[in-house]
Amino acid sequence: MKVDVLVKNARIPQGDRMVETNILVRDGKIAGFSPTAEVDAKEVIDAGGNLVMPGCIDSHTHINDPGFTHRENFQTGTSAAASGGVTTVIDMPCTSNPSVRTVAQLENKLEAVKDKAIVDYAMWGGVTGEDVRNKALEHVQKQADAGVVAFKVYMTPSVPTYPRVTDAEMLEIFKEVAKTGLPVGVHAENYNLCDFYVQKLQAEGRMDGPAWAEARLNLAEKVAIEMVVSFAEYTGVRMHVVHMSTREGAMVIGEAKKRGLPVTAETCPHYLTINAQDAMTRFGSFAKIAPPLRGKEDNAEHWKALADGRIDFVATDHAPYEIATEKTAPGMHIWNSFPGIPGTETMVPVVVSEGYNKGRISLSRLVEVLSRNPAIHYGLYPRKGAMEIGSDADFTVIDLNCEWTIDKDKMYTMARYTPLHGMKLRGKPVKTIVRGKVVYEDGKGIVGRPGYGEFVKRQAISRLDRILKF
Repeated sequence: MKVDVLVKNARIPQGDRMVETNILVRDGKIAGFSPTAEVDAKEVIDAGGNLVMPGCIDSHTHINDPGFTHRENFQTGTSAAASGGVTTVIDMPCTSNPSVRTVAQLENKLEAVKDKAIVDYAMWGGVTGEDVRNKALEHVQKQADAGVVAFKVYMTPSVPTYPRVTDAEMLEIFKEVAKTGLPVGVHAENYNLCDFYVQKLQAEGRMDGPAWAEARLNLAEKVAIEMVVSFAEYTGVRMHVVHMSTREGAMVIGEAKKRGLPVTAETCPHYLTINAQDAMTRFGSFAKIAPPLRGKEDNAEHWKALADGRIDFVATDHAPYEIATEKTAPGMHIWNSFPGIPGTETMVPVVVSEGYNKGRISLSRLVEVLSRNPAIHYGLYPRKGAMEIGSDADFTVIDLNCEWTIDKDKMYTMARYTPLHGMKLRGKPVKTIVRGKVVYEDGKGIVGRPGYGEFVKRQAISRLDRILKF
């Protein structure tokens, strides 16, 4: 058998066990598996006996290209992804300029990034309260037809190019998105609660880092999720809570799933591992995000929810800002610095180290929350997120025993800061392979060329099974 690439000495996941094999690749796709490496291959990639997962997916990134490339561009953002073992990113519609709310704006973004990407990428579609007011909701179906994977709405202000929704506007958007069969991702925080307590704590003179988290109450997320669950029940839309942060949110989502409602949720590595009191005291604005970091009890509940199915997968909300102008400029403080952190290059190692290697999630669940589930949820499966014949030959090669420390100064993102700086981990991506080509190798760095990454349209409309474990 002649193949283009042989990935030898691979240990691939089969349920909760690993199986040693060699992976055959032809035309960028998985062509088969062989117990022997004696295959006629143009290129051989040695996996070194390491775990080889279906390529990991970061389904929530803000790469800021075009329009805000002083923060991040598609080459640096996808380089960061590749270095972290991510083979596909799904980029948000809101932090480019113009934002993506029409097919023309989608095409503008695709043209701007097509020669920069190191890994493959899909796109979210956009819809805002302004679109409701302007009677422009016909753009929802048009974007769906163009291949976007989902639609994003904000209950709190984000950026000027992407207005938040009122409750009634959100209900109208849910009705429209429901017609497409696609998910709607909601930034779920109650605006009035957040705004009132931010102003209250500022008036009281609070300038410490944890004050930001204290002002944006756990309750603000809980009541927001309760509302959007009710809206999902009323409209039938597939409602997805992005970057869920609280234990209360996980409980609300679990109860909604028990009732059979079409709701899903993601969490982020920082909501699993660090807390507001410690991280915001140490890092200040460099740990400022929205929703904010929470408490240790929230961390613990999110690991449980990730294991039992209340939380469906992990994403990053990768949202870097320029340090000198948007985090530490003269006159900036915890209230007016920009909320966002990089994350796409630390997601996989954090979940491997703190989840799988510490026994919080199983091997099969590791594959689900980093690869399979986001691929299914966003209609990319089985092209992405699968270790099957005919699937794209995307692989994340992980040395499960590598001990290392996250270092902000060695990151690929343009914004070299992270509240995970100094975290000691066991488990590290050592090769990232996209459609049969190595794009990142530990010790060599980025070896893929800009422009190799391809735009991946949604392949289908597919839903995750609603499975809860007790």
